[in-house]
Amino acid sequence: MPSCVWLLALSLAALTGHAVAAVLYEQTERNCSFSPPHLPSTAVNTTLQLQELREQMRPLNISAYIIPGTDAHLSEYIAPRDARMAFMTGFTGSAGTAIVTPTRAALWTDSRYWVQAERQLDCNWELEKDVSIISIAEWLISEVPPGGEIGFDPFLFSLQTQENYNMNLESSNRTLKSIPTNLVDQVWTNRPPIPPDNITRLPDRVIQRSWQMKVTDIRNQMKENLYEPTALLLSALDETAWLFNLRGNDIPYNPFFYSYTLLTMDQIWLFVHTHRVTEELKVYLNTSCEGPLCVQLKQYDTVRDILINYVSQPGVKVWIGTEYTNYALYELITPEEKLLTSSYSPVLTTKAIKDETEQQVLRDAHVRDAVAVIQLLMWLEKAVPQGKETELTASEYVDMCRSKQKDSRGPSFETISASGPNAALAHYSPTKETSRKLTVDEMYLIDSGGQYLDGTTDITRTVHWGTPTAMQKEAFTRVLMGNIEISRTIFPSGTRGVNMEMLGRRALWEVGLNYGHGTGHGVGNYFGVHEWPVGFQGNNIGFRSGMFTSIEPGYYKENDFGIRIEDIAVVVPAQTKYGHNYLTFDTVSLVPYDRKLIDTSLLSSQQLQWLNNYYETIRKVLGPELDKQKLPEEKDWMLKNTEPFSASGSSASVYSSSLTLIALTITLLHNIN
Repeated sequence: MPSCVWLLALSLAALTGHAVAAVLYEQTERNCSFSPPHLPSTAVNTTLQLQELREQMRPLNISAYIIPGTDAHLSEYIAPRDARMAFMTGFTGSAGTAIVTPTRAALWTDSRYWVQAERQLDCNWELEKDVSIISIAEWLISEVPPGGEIGFDPFLFSLQTQENYNMNLESSNRTLKSIPTNLVDQVWTNRPPIPPDNITRLPDRVIQRSWQMKVTDIRNQMKENLYEPTALLLSALDETAWLFNLRGNDIPYNPFFYSYTLLTMDQIWLFVHTHRVTEELKVYLNTSCEGPLCVQLKQYDTVRDILINYVSQPGVKVWIGTEYTNYALYELITPEEKLLTSSYSPVLTTKAIKDETEQQVLRDAHVRDAVAVIQLLMWLEKAVPQGKETELTASEYVDMCRSKQKDSRGPSFETISASGPNAALAHYSPTKETSRKLTVDEMYLIDSGGQYLDGTTDITRTVHWGTPTAMQKEAFTRVLMGNIEISRTIFPSGTRGVNMEMLGRRALWEVGLNYGHGTGHGVGNYFGVHEWPVGFQGNNIGFRSGMFTSIEPGYYKENDFGIRIEDIAVVVPAQTKYGHNYLTFDTVSLVPYDRKLIDTSLLSSQQLQWLNNYYETIRKVLGPELDKQKLPEEKDWMLKNTEPFSASGSSASVYSSSLTLIALTITLLHNIN
């Protein structure tokens, strides 16, 4: 906030004591040019931890120390005990890198968090806005003397990150120094502990493949690999959880537990905090025997020692997936002939294809989840005109609705509940300070999901309770057209999502609109809501029958409104006149779209038919569930909002079958796995 505004707020507060002035004062950003500097109440004093960290750096002779905002498993979400960047800086955003030298401290984060950083950082920290490693390396070169070393925790670096730093520093006579003992942990005296919860196993009713079957399958894939690996190292938290049908509570929104697995042809080493493994689980994992299907429990922090011992043996070769293996483990696998790499491990690619039971229970979870979302939309329709509800109360309400559904285990991510200009921020989540009142005059976007014992859900709906503008209605319809075009596409098995992603944008492109995020991501069975490697990005694998993905085009008008329509769909076989082994998507999210935002004159006859078929599916599937839960009002709301659209008035769309054929031709020529 400009200093003149801050001074005005301060003057008003001093002279009048007016509440508005006090609020303005409290919400200002830091201003370090004053003496003493102005710091908002949200800023954290980091002087002590910086002093103590520098004392740790001194005997190691390092000129800088890098603090990433991730954990040892390169997870999307991290536990409170891994929030080292937040502890050192006071900044709690989900993306960033901090660096400390003997005299300076700097934080790099992207544009989503600049305002937040200015409100949370004290004047010990400089905010840098170019988040590329090139920019960070240039800063390091300017601060670290020639010949100086830059310390980092190799557990918090991916292989790619370490390589990028080396590449940008190699000609500067500055080098990285791997320090496996994290220096922040040495000064973080009140670091949150490991959660006390025991690890649990999934109930048999949601499992088709036992862990023994999965281990056998992965071993067979190891045997079939031409490079003949003798062991597979699993580092991503969902890899071990999937392999053994286990779940935990270590990571917010994700039912994971700290773990690694080293799997050979005749041994299984599971690295966990062993005190959390119950006697019942020990029997389940066959821990008391020795053999190819007996799990040897090892303490979580012994993974480096055991890996070093294994690699020292002659004739071994360790297979790793580079996407989630940290540099601390990678650097132990030497010489090079003992290492086999691929972007993803065979566990991740196998897990991506759900078996019949997983498909069915994940569909079931979406049926119950649709009930909760409909309860939210129906309540908002009544409550918003009364003028008392906010983005935050709406977020809390949908969580409450989900909590009443069978097998609910909480939200799958922090709800994006956004109205008006807040919805133009694609990943905004409300707080007490930012939450806006919901009104009938603005668009409202709700992106939320739930964790259930049988599945993970993620759905976005955009609504308007008043009269939308012509532009809002057209933009919404064109976003819906993109969703439909991907959803109804037929494609050869193995087609990569990146080669059909343009179908989600075509209707927007034709009028000069677009969106700046991905078009979809995989989703798991009581797992991560963003489950790699499925989706529509360049590093995703080709689609196969049994995969689940989100489909979520959008449009965001800065400082005005935002639109996103997100559904989860499963890849299923398609019936074609001539060809075999073709696939399409079957939408499993079962919540109708806002009718008043749909301009049917823009829809092609095929799109309108798809929409009516989808609404008929909602009626057939969701109607019995609403009856079962004794929710007649919700059923009436659902029936009203899924009435079929008339074909009259719909016009030929910019989407023609020829466009789809063009897209599929491109697909056939590129990257069919």
